[in-house]
Amino acid sequence: MLTILGFAMIATFLVLIMMKKMSPIAALVLIPALFCVFVGKGAELGDYVIDGVSSLAPTAAMLMFAIVYFGVMIDVGLFDPIVRAILKFCKADPMRIVVGTALLAAIVSLDGDGSTTFMITVSAMYPLYKRLKMSLVVMTGVAAMANGVMNTLPWGGPTARAATALKVDATDIFVPMIPALAAGLLAVLVLSYVLGLRERRRLGTLTLDEVLAEEKETETVLVGAGAAAGTGTGSGAAGKASAPAAGTGGSAGDDAAADDFQGLDPNRPTLRPKLYWFNALLTVALLTAMIMELLPIPVLFLLGAALALTVNFPHIPDQKARIAAHADNVLNVSGMVFAAAVFTGVLTGTGMVDHMANWLVDIIPAGMGPHMGLVTGLLSLPLTYFMSNDGFYFGVLPVLAEAGQAHGVSTLEIARASIVGQPLHMSSPLVPAVYVLVGMAKVEFGDHTRFVVKWAALTCLVVLGAGILFGII
Repeated sequence: MLTILGFAMIATFLVLIMMKKMSPIAALVLIPALFCVFVGKGAELGDYVIDGVSSLAPTAAMLMFAIVYFGVMIDVGLFDPIVRAILKFCKADPMRIVVGTALLAAIVSLDGDGSTTFMITVSAMYPLYKRLKMSLVVMTGVAAMANGVMNTLPWGGPTARAATALKVDATDIFVPMIPALAAGLLAVLVLSYVLGLRERRRLGTLTLDEVLAEEKETETVLVGAGAAAGTGTGSGAAGKASAPAAGTGGSAGDDAAADDFQGLDPNRPTLRPKLYWFNALLTVALLTAMIMELLPIPVLFLLGAALALTVNFPHIPDQKARIAAHADNVLNVSGMVFAAAVFTGVLTGTGMVDHMANWLVDIIPAGMGPHMGLVTGLLSLPLTYFMSNDGFYFGVLPVLAEAGQAHGVSTLEIARASIVGQPLHMSSPLVPAVYVLVGMAKVEFGDHTRFVVKWAALTCLVVLGAGILFGII
């Protein structure tokens, strides 16, 4: 019964948010509370919620201060050179923009943290997508898949959990999987190319100069020719006639307009060019400390945010203004994390997760025993989507590994197969970072889910297929 109710609770949640009948926060709280009563454990709801909140409180704290830290770094101009380089590559071509999104997300994912990856990627690319009227779910989907592939780095979480749960070396899991993961990343880039071509066909091939010229013409209509001449932006109407087609090599006009197009005003008052190298070194030191695990990540971001605010904005009113500027994202994301704590608390506390996992393991045919690597890889898709990484790697994976050993399948092979589902996992409603992604991109979680699930599942299957082809799994 708990197995059925567990799947029913997850299905109800997903259907309601995808049909936009409830907001994610409301659904994360009310649906599990209702099912907790159905299970007959309504009296214990408070304990389950407190346990869930306690387990996710460090994550919420990390996200709160990470948003403030990277928000300040964006304000002071730390990422402006990176954004400009990507925008010069993109040339206002939808295809290049989507591919650039995947590349940026993959590169930033090297720090091993999904939330920071999404904050930097969305901050850099959102103005481009908005100005060209591109689909924002394409941006969130591509970023999530690229981060999901890179999330398998030994310091990213899943690989370390698998190594801990099965008592093996994380390097022995990750290094042999590099060819398969490279195939997965290549699949994301190819998919980005295809989606970008689709966006290009849908929107046409307006260049950056043309977009800015059209906006100037709109301003002219609204405020009059004289006012428009004094306040117009971009590189001038002449660019419309002389700019080359998108993706055909660009022009000086494209580069000159890039500063305006990126949405990061080069003259904004929050810029701190004299402190650029301090901020760069502070960020490198922070990420290094994260990788080396010198302190818990929430503590590192708390210290980093406090130091960044104090040095860049020594006056208290300026500090308050920066915190207020990012308060909306902080409240939205942290609120979603605490709401997700109710969902995970009920799912775990009532025993639904355990029953669902055991049922899935029990239905594996005996004849599939020698192929437990393949079975583990396939199961990693739904299981890491419907439950947390902790639940899968510490609860289910040891059972799968034991079943595999009974049929001569090595523990390392099971461990490698277990990380296949990460591209799909990164869009799970139980992953706090995904709420950073959709929140900053102003995308409905249901819209993101409908778009990304099929493509992320395909990416996972590419990784699994490559692993089998290369003899890794």
